[in-house]
Amino acid sequence: MTCGQCFRFVKTADNEYRIIAFGKILNIRQNGDEISMFPAVPEEFEGIWRGYFDLDTDYAGIRAKLTAGDDVMKSAAGNAPGIRLLNQDPWECLISFIISQNNNIPRIKKIIESISKKYGEAITDGVYAFPSPEALEKAEIPDYMECGTGFRAKYIADAVKRVNSGELNMDKLSAMTTGGLSIKLMEVYGVGRKVSDCVALFSYGRRELFPVDVWVKRVMEHFYFGGNSVRTDEIHKLASERFGGYAGYAQQYLFHYARQFDGFKK
Repeated sequence: MTCGQCFRFVKTADNEYRIIAFGKILNIRQNGDEISMFPAVPEEFEGIWRGYFDLDTDYAGIRAKLTAGDDVMKSAAGNAPGIRLLNQDPWECLISFIISQNNNIPRIKKIIESISKKYGEAITDGVYAFPSPEALEKAEIPDYMECGTGFRAKYIADAVKRVNSGELNMDKLSAMTTGGLSIKLMEVYGVGRKVSDCVALFSYGRRELFPVDVWVKRVMEHFYFGGNSVRTDEIHKLASERFGGYAGYAQQYLFHYARQFDGFKK
């Protein structure tokens, strides 16, 4: 929940979180090695949450491949072996990562909650689903600004316009090549490589992608470039060569790893 993949979560108790996804509320509790998810009838678990949490993927096997001969990845993956890549709703993911630009997680969460409360359908008292593109059709830039989006308001407005006009079909993107998908996403005003990579990785299963933000850049420079400052494209190149089709998993282990230590927070 805290790895920067999604933003609609609240820590409700020790070892317990509440998340909102796909118009549903789910509580997740850990007690020792047992994970409880509630409320979730079997059909809902199989239809939504099994895929959302990527439960059918062999993460132990992936970690073994990533950490072979790589002491940095051994430390990063060993620091948080329970990390999984979520499979999120593409529309919500796109808007969420547009909002994430030059932002921090608490503020991103606050903005998304504000937009959901203003335009989303009520799930229960005080809890709202993320609004559909149709629900945002009549919203204008000042409306988004009132939700705290700042300069990102015009980016959100362009995404809404493109989806509602049919110019950007979030469902059809899944059939595109990764390169074509990235190009199409970056046609949205304000969407660059990092946002595009996040949406493709977290919603379209493009696990070979390696989104680079300030945390990932720092940890990669520190461990893989001898502490030297390098261009983002050099980091992408090394990640592709070193991690291959598992680059997205490596990115999440490294992102979380970087945020745990003071050396990367300065």
